[in-house]
Amino acid sequence: MLLAIDTSSLVLSCALAEKDRLVAEWTVQKRLTHSEQLIPHLDAMMKEAGVSKEDITAIAVSIGPGSFTGLRIGLATAKMAAYIWKVPIVGVDTLESLARNMEGAEAFILPLEDAQRGHVYAALYGAFDEFWKEAPEEAASIDDVIAAALRHGGPVIAVGECADTYKEKLEPAGIRVAAPHSRLARAGSVARAAWARLEKGEKDDPLSLLPNYIRRSEAEVLWEKLHGKS
Repeated sequence: MLLAIDTSSLVLSCALAEKDRLVAEWTVQKRLTHSEQLIPHLDAMMKEAGVSKEDITAIAVSIGPGSFTGLRIGLATAKMAAYIWKVPIVGVDTLESLARNMEGAEAFILPLEDAQRGHVYAALYGAFDEFWKEAPEEAASIDDVIAAALRHGGPVIAVGECADTYKEKLEPAGIRVAAPHSRLARAGSVARAAWARLEKGEKDDPLSLLPNYIRRSEAEVLWEKLHGKS
């Protein structure tokens, strides 16, 4: 049984999944911070599903890109649980898990996350006969992302919170915006991505696993401006 966590955005999502079956998934969006919600929601979900810590054989966690604070909370919790329960940990790219919301859609999937300062984090995945990464993640303007996605040919579906934000640019360009329930981060999709890695014998070192921010936080940029590079 795999325990999956996603705290990469305003949405908090956790799931329990076997290799070919989603056992439970709780996804919420409240004003409370992830640090207040995560552990109580994990406990409640496991209790409701009748799953104990002894049933957990691996932990999967979304590692970014996404909310700097949210990613740190999710990763710290996942690392702590993996250490205490003595199970492997698997880091999952946030954009890949978003794209897996539309797995089997017979289209290119364009996951979008807010990178601030007028940019988005984006990548491109193929979801035709099999699932693969077509173009690597980057932080760019939405216009550049749209142009790059359309160069690959074929239908494109946008997912992620920013898909709705930029709907007026995406749809006129011929990129379909996924339905609301398919746009948001889901731990069930994190679990599918993690199982794909585990089947290949892949896992991460909990000591070296870090968030994938792609770009530095505003606080880090400000510190460098004030104090110079170290």
